[in-house]
Amino acid sequence: MFYHDKQLQYTVRVDTPSPLFAKMLQQAIGGVEGEIRVMMQYLFQAWGSRGPTKYRDLLMETGTEEIGHIEMLATAVAMNLEGSPASVQEEAAKANPMIAAVLGGMNPRHFLSTGMAATPEDANGTPFDASHVYASGNIMADMYANVTAEATGRVLATRLYEMTDDPGMKDMLRFLIARDTMHQQQWLAVIEELGGTQGLPIPNSFPQNQELQEVSYTFFSTSVEGVEPPTGRWSSGPSLDGKGVFTTRALKPMGQEPKLAPPIPQGHAQTEQMTGGLSGALKNVTNRVEDAVGNSRRPDHGQS
Repeated sequence: MFYHDKQLQYTVRVDTPSPLFAKMLQQAIGGVEGEIRVMMQYLFQAWGSRGPTKYRDLLMETGTEEIGHIEMLATAVAMNLEGSPASVQEEAAKANPMIAAVLGGMNPRHFLSTGMAATPEDANGTPFDASHVYASGNIMADMYANVTAEATGRVLATRLYEMTDDPGMKDMLRFLIARDTMHQQQWLAVIEELGGTQGLPIPNSFPQNQELQEVSYTFFSTSVEGVEPPTGRWSSGPSLDGKGVFTTRALKPMGQEPKLAPPIPQGHAQTEQMTGGLSGALKNVTNRVEDAVGNSRRPDHGQS
C-alpha cells in the first residue's frame, strides 16, 4: 500500500524557465540513469525479496522515496515549460507551434503530446522500457547493481547542476545529489553487513570447487605478442575474497574449431549448404567445365 502527501518531498522552484533545460531534465526522469529506473529496481527487488525482512523494508522505503523524486522532477519540467521565455510563448501562439518548439530548444512532445508537461522518457524522447531494471533475487548482486545505479544517477545530477544557472533548479539538484550520496552509502552498508568482499563470488551458495578453478583468479590478456598487458591490483597478489591468488596469462585458444551440422531442410537454407557446402557447388561447376573441355578435344567433336 502507498500513501500520498500533497506536498513535494523537497521544494521545486524555477526562477528562469527554460524549455531546453526541461528537455535535459527528462534524462533524470526516464533515462537509463534516471529515477524511474531506480524506483522500479528497488520496488521489484523488494517485492521479490526473500530472507531477512529488514532488507525488503529498506528497499521499499527507498523505492517509495524515489517516487517522490519523480514527482519533483516532473513538476520541475512543467514549471520550466509553463513559464517559458516570452519569445518562445509568442512564437508558440503563431500558426506553427511545432517549429516554435524546435527553435526554442524544446522537446516537441512537451507541447504536442502533453500540453506542457513531463513524459516518461529520456532527453532524446525515447520511452522508458525497463531494460536496465535489475532484480535478480540475489541480495548481494542486487546491492552492487544498486550502487552502480546511484553512482551513474549522481553523475547525471551533477552534470545537470552544471548546465543551469537557475538558483531554484540548482537547489533542487543539490538535494537529489545528496540523496544519491546516502543511497550509495546504504547499499554499500548492506554489502558490508553481508560480508563485503568475503561474500564473493556471487552467488556464494554455488560450490566453488565445481567451477574450473585453474582460471578463477587468472587475468586473461588479449594483447598482441610483445605488448605488455595492463597490471594492477587485479593481476597479482591475493584475490579480494581471500580464496585465491591473482595471476596473468596470455589468452590462447583452449577450445576446438566449431563445426556445425548441416542446415535442417525445414530451415530452407540454400541447397548447396545442405549438400556439402558452397565448396561442393564450386566443385560441381569445375567438373562440368572439365567435361566440356574434354569433349571439345575428342576427334569426333562437332561431327554428326
